[in-house]
Amino acid sequence: MSGSGDTEPSQVKMAAQIPKAFQRLMVSSLTPKFRNAISVETVSMVTPGPKEVVVKNRFVGINASDVNFSAGRYDPTKVPPFQIGFEGLGVVTAAGAESRFKVGQPIAYLHDGAFSEYKVLPSRFAIPIPSLKAEYIPLMVSGLTAAISFDEVGDLKKGETVLITAAAGGTGQFAVQLAKKAGCHVIGTCSTEAKMEFLKSIGCDRPINYKKEDLNEVLKTEYPKGVDVVYESVGAQMFDTCVNRLAVKGRLIVIGFITGYKSDTGYTPIRGGATLPPKLLAKSASVRGFFLFHYSNLWVEYLQRLVSLYHAGDLVSEVDRGEGSGTGVFNKGLQSIPDAVEYLYTGQSKGKIIVEFPERNSKL
Repeated sequence: MSGSGDTEPSQVKMAAQIPKAFQRLMVSSLTPKFRNAISVETVSMVTPGPKEVVVKNRFVGINASDVNFSAGRYDPTKVPPFQIGFEGLGVVTAAGAESRFKVGQPIAYLHDGAFSEYKVLPSRFAIPIPSLKAEYIPLMVSGLTAAISFDEVGDLKKGETVLITAAAGGTGQFAVQLAKKAGCHVIGTCSTEAKMEFLKSIGCDRPINYKKEDLNEVLKTEYPKGVDVVYESVGAQMFDTCVNRLAVKGRLIVIGFITGYKSDTGYTPIRGGATLPPKLLAKSASVRGFFLFHYSNLWVEYLQRLVSLYHAGDLVSEVDRGEGSGTGVFNKGLQSIPDAVEYLYTGQSKGKIIVEFPERNSKL
């Protein structure tokens, strides 16, 4: 199988040993039940086009929206079978003649089809990284969502009060830290005592275990003037509470609504939908959506900033390898991905869930 170009083999820079075939996950049936949606496909090794690279994946990231993608919600025109997975990190094994990358170079990427042993992609989507380190994966979809949304739609200002829901999750961890770096007072919701301790360790001023404390009452009592910015990814009742506790000129950033993703519709209706306009009007408040793939022109710039912060020791990038999943560490490549997606929906993970591909080719 070839890439998009027609590069002759002699013009392609290739590693010494590359298998003749590899495996990848495909969405073969549209459903939010991830395990039921996917199948494994074996394909011939790819020859990259002039401006393409082939990457041997070492780590891939797991995202709540993987089930949205498997349900066909992001692109209704896609008809199964199609590739799945948003982000990967690996080493270049082949590069087209016009590619700026070298064989053996570690790169990260955001591109459809990451759930694969090898991935061919246009060079413009490949981002150089210093090494094959798992902690770079969280900086991509999760870190970029927090960093770019705060700047582009959150209008974050020093001294403001910021509420982050699912604060100990893959993207929440970065929202907490970046809001603190911006000089804000940070409130973070979570569901376990272990997550409470994690949030304290990364600078959260007021962690709230919503299973032990009533979030609405805490906000009403301790923050009577309301919250200036909300970074919201949960939806349903959590969304309603956040709207009700917005301050004058408050901004609520919707980056997701995970409570509804596994349903047939993909969302849980909000109770106060009919009263949302008057609530916002009374406070000059706003609800603002943010979808990372609308801001691809900013990815490289912001990822470089996040990598620099991480290298300087100024940013924690917590990864969850599935040690507490009950199914074992996620280090079996494609075989581990369905378990990892299901683990995310247990609410027990801390930080970003990643799957590791063994050095040898994974087999199912």
